[in-house]
Amino acid sequence: MVGLNKVIIIGNVGTDPEMRFTPNGNPVTSFSIATGRTYTTPEGERKQETEWFNVVTWNRLAEQCNQFLTKGRMAYVEGRLRTRSWEGQDGQKHWRTEIIANRVLFLDRRPAGTLPEGGTEAGSEEDLEPSDIPF
Repeated sequence: MVGLNKVIIIGNVGTDPEMRFTPNGNPVTSFSIATGRTYTTPEGERKQETEWFNVVTWNRLAEQCNQFLTKGRMAYVEGRLRTRSWEGQDGQKHWRTEIIANRVLFLDRRPAGTLPEGGTEAGSEEDLEPSDIPF
């Protein structure tokens, strides 16, 4: 049987990424990300709903996420779902579903002050001249 386990979300990073290393020295970074949706109830009331996701990245992607992501930044996350379980100190079974990301794109601009002195961020509107457009 062939299956597909793929998740794509766009949202705001909810916690600063936390990087650690496996016993073999491989970097792993975890962070949470929130997505939101607004809808209108049958009674005409507008409601907002937030869904939180736990994201795990490995190796080079883990290093990049740790370096460039901060709480509040917008990101695109693509990966697969994994549910793991463990028994807590109280003897209770715990479950956690995570997105194991294989792609993370940083969607918004970096916070002010992170660019080199006198520099502008690549691709910003200030850099674009009408003569730069190829058509």
